[in-house]
Amino acid sequence: MIRAMSERCLFCDIVAGEVPATVIRNSEHVLSFLDINPQAPTHVLVVPKAHHVDVGSLAADNPELLGEVVREAARVADNAGLADRGWRLVFNVGPDAGQTVLHIHGHILGGRGLAWPPG
Repeated sequence: MIRAMSERCLFCDIVAGEVPATVIRNSEHVLSFLDINPQAPTHVLVVPKAHHVDVGSLAADNPELLGEVVREAARVADNAGLADRGWRLVFNVGPDAGQTVLHIHGHILGGRGLAWPPG
């Protein structure tokens, strides 16, 4: 679902430059920036510039853009030196999964052990 002009979203505001963020990569269709509440030594958010609510709606509406989001995530992880040790890409969908901003965003996590289950 592409956002209506009247719709406001934190990540749309970041993409528009109206809210500051520490940008890691900025491609034509995807923006990557540091998470303000990091859960790992490396925690970067990767968002398409076009508004889509979650990964399922993006996959249905524009699978090519979803592929670009994943490719950008891999570039960010590689640039952060995570390729050899490993990294995780997480898409939360809905409030029960912890999605607090209704704009698809992948979390790149790395820089420490991320084995599942933890412990």
